[in-house]
Parts: sequence; C-alpha cells; structure tokens
Amino acid sequence: MRFEHSAERNGTVSMPDGPLALAHLVRDGEAWRFHALDDHLRETGELAAAFAAAFASDDWARLAGAWHDLGKYRPSFQAYLREVTAYEPADGALRRVDHSTAGAIHALDELGPTGRVIAYAIAGHHAGLADWHPGESGGSSLSQRLGQHGLLADALATGGIPSDLLRATAPRTAPPTKGLASEVEGTHLWVRMLYSCLVDADFLDTERFFDPAKSDRRAEWPVLETLRERLMRHQDAMPSRRPIDVVRARVRAEVVAKAPLGPGFFSLTVPTGGGKTLTSLRFALEHARVHRQRRVIYAIPYLSIIEQTADVFRRIVGDGFLEHHTSLDPDERDPRSRAAAENWDAPLIVTTTVQLFESLFASRGSRCRKLHNIAGAVVVLDEAQLLPPDFLEPILSVLRALVDGYGVTVVLCTATQPALASRLSFGSSFRGLDGVRELVDDPDTLFDKLERVRVEWPTDIARPGDWSDVANRLATQRQVLCVVNSRADCRALVALMPPETEAIHLSALMCAEHRSIVIGRVKALLLAGDPVRLVSTQLIEAGVDIDFPVVFRALAGLDSIAQSAGRCNREGLLERGRVVVFVPPKSAPIGHLRRGEQATRSILAVTEERDRMRPAAFRRFFERFYAEASLDRRAVNPLLVDGARRLEFAFRTAAERFQMVADEGTATILVPFGRGAGLLAELRRSTSRPEGPDRRLLRALQRFTVSVHRGHLLALQRAGALTEVLPDVYALDQRERYDERLGLLVEDLPGTIPDLVV
Repeated sequence: MRFEHSAERNGTVSMPDGPLALAHLVRDGEAWRFHALDDHLRETGELAAAFAAAFASDDWARLAGAWHDLGKYRPSFQAYLREVTAYEPADGALRRVDHSTAGAIHALDELGPTGRVIAYAIAGHHAGLADWHPGESGGSSLSQRLGQHGLLADALATGGIPSDLLRATAPRTAPPTKGLASEVEGTHLWVRMLYSCLVDADFLDTERFFDPAKSDRRAEWPVLETLRERLMRHQDAMPSRRPIDVVRARVRAEVVAKAPLGPGFFSLTVPTGGGKTLTSLRFALEHARVHRQRRVIYAIPYLSIIEQTADVFRRIVGDGFLEHHTSLDPDERDPRSRAAAENWDAPLIVTTTVQLFESLFASRGSRCRKLHNIAGAVVVLDEAQLLPPDFLEPILSVLRALVDGYGVTVVLCTATQPALASRLSFGSSFRGLDGVRELVDDPDTLFDKLERVRVEWPTDIARPGDWSDVANRLATQRQVLCVVNSRADCRALVALMPPETEAIHLSALMCAEHRSIVIGRVKALLLAGDPVRLVSTQLIEAGVDIDFPVVFRALAGLDSIAQSAGRCNREGLLERGRVVVFVPPKSAPIGHLRRGEQATRSILAVTEERDRMRPAAFRRFFERFYAEASLDRRAVNPLLVDGARRLEFAFRTAAERFQMVADEGTATILVPFGRGAGLLAELRRSTSRPEGPDRRLLRALQRFTVSVHRGHLLALQRAGALTEVLPDVYALDQRERYDERLGLLVEDLPGTIPDLVV
C-alpha cells in the first residue's frame, strides 16, 4: 500500500530522517492518505490566529494552535493512530491516548502562570473547558491534569518536534478587557473566545484533510452588502397608502439615519405594528456596512417567532442567511447551511436567544466553536423584555464584555423595553447596561401615532372572576383571542365554551408541529372573515404575526398585557381594536408570572389609565419586577469572576448551571402527531442498532416533542403510556392520549398535577 498526503507532501509513512509523526491517517481505496502532524499544528495555529485577529489576540491563538496536539508526538499515540485506523493490527484492546494535556503543560512551562489562558483551550479542545479546581461538575480539573508532566516528557523524548513549534515569544497583545469597568469581568469570555478560535481552526483543518468538498462549500454565502441591497429594494417597493404604512416608513428612515453612530448599545422602542422587525434588520445591515462589521445575528426568544421571522427574511433576501435552532428539520437544510451552523460562518444568522446565550456560557467545543464569529457582529435581541430574570446579571455582564472588547453592537428591540440601566435603590445596586442609545427620537409620540387599541381595565383588581363568565363573554365575539396564564387555565376555559361556538386550543402541551398547523389555520380563518375563537397560553404573545379585532387577557405582567394587545388590530384595519383585561379565578403560577402580576397591580394603583401602555410605565414595571427577583439565581457569575485574577475559572460548572431552559423537574415526551408517528417508528428501530439513531432523525423529532412536569411523567408511566427510548426521553405509546385538538392529555391522570405555564 502507499501513502499520500492531502496537500503538497507525498511519500511513505517514513521520512528519510526518521519516522514521520502523523496527525490523521485514513484509507482511501488502496491508498493511505496521511496528515503530517507538524503541518497540522502550523496550519491550525495560523487559522486560529486569523480568527483571533478580530479581537487583537492573534499571537495567543497562534500558540494555542501550534501546541494543541503536541501529545500526538507521543509514541503511544502514534501506535494508537495506526491501530485504530487498521493500518496496523491492534495488539489487544485499544485504549484512547491523552494527546491534549501535553500541550497545556508546555504552555505553562513556556509562559508561566499566564500560560493558563491557552492551557484551558488546549486541554479542552476535545473534552471541553474544565474547572480549575475539582468541583461539583465532576471530571478531571485542569489543575490536576497539569500535574501529569510525564505526558509532555514522552512527547519531547522523541526528539521529533520541530524546534520552531516548541519555542515561543511571549504574546504581546493585551486581553480585550481594558475598557470594562472591572477587567476581571471579561477575562472568562476572552479565554472562551480563544478556545473557540482553536476548536474551529482544528475542526476546519481536519475537515480539509478528510472532506475537502465540505470545506469548499463553506465559502458559498453572499456578502452583507448583497443582503442590504435586497432588503432596500423590498422596502422601497412597499406600498405607503395606509396611515400605518406612512408611520412605518418614517420610523425606518429615522432609525436608519442613526446607523453611522458608533458601535455599542442601542434600543429600538417601537410598538407592535410599527414594523420593528424589518426596521431593526435594516439598521443592523446599514450599521454593519458603515463600521465594517462582519455579520448580523438576529436572536429571537420563541421558536414560533423564529420560524415566522425566518420566513419573512427568506421572502426578502432569499437563502442568504443561516437559520439555526433546534426544531429546524434537517431534511430541509442544504449542506452549506449544515456546515455554517457549526461555526456561524454566514453573513446573517437567525437563531434563538437560548442558543446564543447558552453558547456564550458553554464549555463543550461543539457549542463554543461559533463564538469567535460573534466578534465584530451586530446582535439584535428581539423581544428583549423576555431575557430571563434568573440569568440577567450574567447575561448583561457578557453583553458588556462583547461590546467593550469585541466590537459588537447590541440592539435591544421591543415594544416593552426592560429597565436595564444601572441604578441604586433601597441600598442595593443593579449593574446594568449604561449608555444605551434610543433609535427612535420620541417613543411616546410614536406610541400615540400607533395606538390601535382601547384597553378596558378591570374596575376591581382585587375581585377574582369566573371562567364560566369569561367563556360566555368570548362566545358573543365572532373573532376573539383569549390569553391565559397556564395550561390548566387554557383547558378549563376551552371546556366551558358553549358547544355551538367551537374554541381552538393552543398551548405547549401541543408539539411544535401541531402548534404551527393551528396558527396557520387561525390565520386563514381570520383572513376569510370566518368565526374563530382562540384560547391560548402566553406563547401566542411575543411577535406572533396574528391580528384579532378583540383580545381578552387574564391579569398578568404589564409587558404580557402589552404583548397580547399587540395581537389586536395589528395592521390598523380598524379605528380601534378592543383589549379586555380581566381578573382570573386564581393568580398566575408561582414564580416570575406571579411576580409580574403583583408588579402590575402596583403599577395600576399609581398610574393613570391613559399612561399604562406607555414606555415610562413599562420601565417602572420592570424596575419593580427586577427588584423582587434573583437576577443570578444559579450563582453563575461568581464561578467565572471571583477567581479571574488568578485565572481560576469553573467553566464546566458554570455551563451546567447556565441552562435557560431548565431540565430539572421536566421531561421530554415524543408524540405520534402527524408524520411524527413515522419518525417515532424509525427511532424505535434505530435504537436496536449498535450505532443508535442519527442526528438527522433526532433533530427532525424535535418538532414532535412535548415538555412535561415530572408529576405528569410519573402519572403517564403508571398508566403504561410511555416507553423510555433514550435516556430521559420518552415515547408516547397510547396514541389516544394525544388529542388532535388539545395535544397531550394529562388532566385525567390520578395524583397532584401542578399548573404548567405555556
């Protein structure tokens, strides 16, 4: 057999001056192709340096790349590589060989204590960023691994490592944390950014060896300027016959005129119906052009909104953007998009808020790989009021670091701006986002111009109502939306609607595919002018493009009431839509919903009726709401900041704590709705195969999942309704328990069932 290198160097596995150390080896027909290790280290170093140049840390990243695989020079690894690829027969059972610790130790030997910066990245380029000290997350701590000096000694003893790879000049660039009020605040992000550069460079150089065709597909995206021109042509052709069209055009011109302002924090406060989605995208593209920023990242809180927004963008800019979220059917994605989802190497990314922020606090390489491509980006946070209070302090901290150190612009886009400015109150301090610039000159005047609804407030907020009364009031309306605070409330109200007035149910006890079908049906009924009465949890509120003449809303947070009002007379076709706020029979579920309701009661008591849907009222509401919340409930910030001066981070533990969609207390159930039944059957077959189910199938099934409380799970298990098909993932066996109207049926099960929210 013969060996061929993937690039210029061709020859046998042995070079004239001794054995050639290999990074990778693969059989290609009768030939064997090899990737020389010194080539891989140099190429990875240069690629990582090119990535880190975006935040002026190229010298650090180059060393990380040059040293990341020094452990592969160990004879035990070279033997393992030949055996695992079947080039040589295995002598007994194969055991993996540690090839990442050696380079991390070398970083400390060469650079002293500051070498820890890249030691984290090198040691974790496969296993993930570790904690410095042994802690709650388990696994080997970095401090322990760096004590295994024999791993480096084995590699050095071969004498085969080129001296130019081993020797280093200490990096001269400073970390991009100098502009921060507290320099240690951003150090953990810098380490994670360097880690991202290394992981992506390592993947890409390896991919270029194993799959050159995939590597070539990565360069097939249009430039940002092309997307900007397509959006401009679309907006220039938009009609301006209605008064609302004229207002939208004025808002757009006002906002775009501010694109030359320097990068930093912006807010875009536009009431529902003001065209904020396309206006924010236009600003982002214009701002990126002026300041030579590299991409636009549009982050959206709910899947129902992201799919809708992506459809709008697709009609305007074509397929020139990456849509990255968990429910996207992989069968509908082209190879270019699948590749770009790995590292966000696309000009425009539409993703979820969860994907964005959990990646910024992640420890695994697959999640962190994309992070360096956030540097120099414009990040639009759509529906910014939905940033989770439990993680608000770490989120704001990392946003400050991105803006101050990585050339990022952040746009907070919503009709109900949260109160995120720093402040002192009652002896406590809140460090928020300062210097945020509003893109609309006079939000209050804009709210007056776009006032499309009349809100009817309850006369006595201390007196609970009755579901039967609400049902009867809804029955008198031809087209009406009613938004309630929990799944249990949603079903109770639907059950009480008179039989002759069919009510449509919408909640997260229906899978995503089911919800999409229902929303499409409701839109069709509204467009045709047919009767439609929709009862929904709050998942309908934020950003869903739906337009009812009448909306009923159970008393809740002021922002939720405003978002429900945004589903009323959205297009301004009526002189005034009607929004009815009522006091439900019981308070909202304990937690943020209950605190929001209580804050609203306080605001209503001191605010005139005409001012309750204005920006000042929303600011007071959020100030009160945040004052009663724990804004770093899982204590993530201390894990990343307290030991920063000593470069002692708890990366793995922080990642486990920073879960915006908490797994605790919930379980995932796969349901046989529509084509989900066939996918479930395929999953059951695949679990019996040694390789198990593939990622394509698992991603496709995400549209057919329902998240339930553990109490529901246990009750369903007792009823014999479930099979655990994967660890902590269950398939519904009793098809009759998934109703075509209501989704997953759980209320009739014995035992205490807690209220669930959406």
